[in-house]
Amino acid sequence: MMNMGGPSTVSETHDFLKNLFLDGDLIPLPFQSILAPIIAKRRTPQIEKQYADIGGGSPILHYTKLQGERMAALLDELHPETAPHKSYVAFRYAKPLTDETARQLKADGVKRAVAFTQYPQYSCSTTGSSLNELYRRGKAGEAGDIEWSVIDRWGTHPGFIEAVAQNIERALAKFPQDKRSDVVLLFSAHSLPMSVVNRGDPYVMEVSASVAAVMDRLGHSNPYRLVWQSQVGPSAWMGPQTSDAIKGLARLGRKQVILIPIAFTSDHIETLYELDLEYVKEGKELGMEIHRAESLNDSPVFIRALADLAAAHLRDYSSGKIGPTSIQLGLRCPGCTNATCGAQKSWFARGGR
Repeated sequence: MMNMGGPSTVSETHDFLKNLFLDGDLIPLPFQSILAPIIAKRRTPQIEKQYADIGGGSPILHYTKLQGERMAALLDELHPETAPHKSYVAFRYAKPLTDETARQLKADGVKRAVAFTQYPQYSCSTTGSSLNELYRRGKAGEAGDIEWSVIDRWGTHPGFIEAVAQNIERALAKFPQDKRSDVVLLFSAHSLPMSVVNRGDPYVMEVSASVAAVMDRLGHSNPYRLVWQSQVGPSAWMGPQTSDAIKGLARLGRKQVILIPIAFTSDHIETLYELDLEYVKEGKELGMEIHRAESLNDSPVFIRALADLAAAHLRDYSSGKIGPTSIQLGLRCPGCTNATCGAQKSWFARGGR
């Protein structure tokens, strides 16, 4: 179960930030090996305070472990041919890092594994970066002799869409019934630099598809927009930014809003701090009634969706209906210049051989 991860304690914040800024797939920087530690050190005190404000660390490891364990238990029933199933967590920037997980796989004697992204929508800077790191570790033999396949995107899976829609319906129930249909739904996803978007990254298209599927499930009951959060640095990023959208809606007299995390599978800094402590507060200061739809966390509907995804993948792979990777994963962005990306795709397409 691959994800960005987050520091479980405040003291892990600096290492998390250093790993993040060293990743050229996520944040391309000139003289990266020199600049990344400097930027991380400068930003650490501010980000440490944010993690302290949300309870002393990110809950993403807790929820990823929980989701994985419950998914594996369901998988034993849904696809007994490959039972028993065991979930592992491989974070890109926080413990357990991919290299640690690779060594654990080898120690456990694992011979068959699925690289299962926990980003519903694909981006080269998220899922792509995690796969690149897993490829580097796998090719070096750190994970042992494993036959790999990949679940690389699932942003329109009916179970995922249902889980998100149910959380929106619970948030809508907080508004008076006669005002409910006027509430604006703001779907908020982590933004991307326009340089990444413009080279052909599919993330914006896939997040949009998720939003469209959720609104279909809700019967287009409310006005909605897709907005973007977590911009870093002065370069151009995908917009509008969530904060700017909230201010704009207030100016236009639309004072009832629900914020919906559409690209995250559990609570972490972007939901608990940015959405809850920054954006909701901004909205209330502007006289808005603003609520956030819950994250997926321990949603039984969502965990069942993960199990259904994995069971279908294992079944179709075993029968020869699909190969180790999807057709879409094999296509590099038209503007891609990252040689590791191309080598990674070929390696996984051969089952990690």
